[in-house]
Amino acid sequence: MQSTPFKILVRASSDADVPAMLAIYHHHISTGLGDLGAAYDAGQLEAEDIRRRRKNMRKHRLPHLVAEVEGVVAGYAYAVPFRKRPAYRYTLKHSIYIHHQFVNCGIGRTLLPALMDACAAAGYRQLVAYIDPANQASLRLHENLGFTRVGVLPAVGFKFGQWVDSVIVQRALGAGATTPPGVWSEAAVAEAPSSPAGDGTDE
Repeated sequence: MQSTPFKILVRASSDADVPAMLAIYHHHISTGLGDLGAAYDAGQLEAEDIRRRRKNMRKHRLPHLVAEVEGVVAGYAYAVPFRKRPAYRYTLKHSIYIHHQFVNCGIGRTLLPALMDACAAAGYRQLVAYIDPANQASLRLHENLGFTRVGVLPAVGFKFGQWVDSVIVQRALGAGATTPPGVWSEAAVAEAPSSPAGDGTDE
């Protein structure tokens, strides 16, 4: 689908969105455009898995968002703890998936900032992603939104008969590392944003 003027609604995901999210996910792992972790879920991830993961994220007040266009789920994004140890509690790792028919329609350029804002509002300071280097659209999207390539993990994944690298990107949220952590905002992401936005040219 080419860039077309329409309104994009970003909102908290619901159980009713699970079938659409599952279809988007399966398309990504079958085409190789998902993250490396997705490759190991091929043929295994089911609707109940997404429901359980979503419920767990919301329980811990982590954002799990969808982008909707005229009632159709055009993409989704979420964030999980970067690592479990307390020292890393202000850093999150995120994933974003765009429906293949809505690539280059501004979905990612609307959805990812909403996720970033929700994470920052909750007091998190750093956001990290691991991206398949073949997914140039995702790399461009992240770099356009201020993410920096901070490293490459060579040959850490094996899919479609070949070894693949993983590009690490990172972006500071809020004050980043310039100040110590403040008062933790436990309720900040209890409700995700729900606001329309226009079109764009990126993912």
